[in-house]
Amino acid sequence: MLNRIKREKRLHPRLPHELPVYIAANGYDFTTTTQNISCTGAYCRINRYVPPFTKIAIKMSLPSLDCAKYEKSEVECKGVIVRTDDEAKGGFNIAIFFNEIKGSQKKKISQYINQLLPQWSA
Repeated sequence: MLNRIKREKRLHPRLPHELPVYIAANGYDFTTTTQNISCTGAYCRINRYVPPFTKIAIKMSLPSLDCAKYEKSEVECKGVIVRTDDEAKGGFNIAIFFNEIKGSQKKKISQYINQLLPQWSA
């Protein structure tokens, strides 16, 4: 998995990392965690089928990486499900593209990921 990070060819690195995320889609609310994250999208598991191209609302909490203080940074944006995979263990894995995200929100995610990347690529 570590070598995968080193060879990342995406413009925005994707980090295998769990973050709490709240998703609202088609009148349903899901609380889950990301399996991986980038500043342009995320991959996570939900317990109900939601078809690709469904527009969703997303809220994430980015914990502070500074041990001296404990703060959370909230990120809110809109997204679209670009892929839905049936999970053999139950539920569905969804790939989300953040299609409506403010630059400031994207920057928060990017800074968070960049702080964690050195420990994943070492």
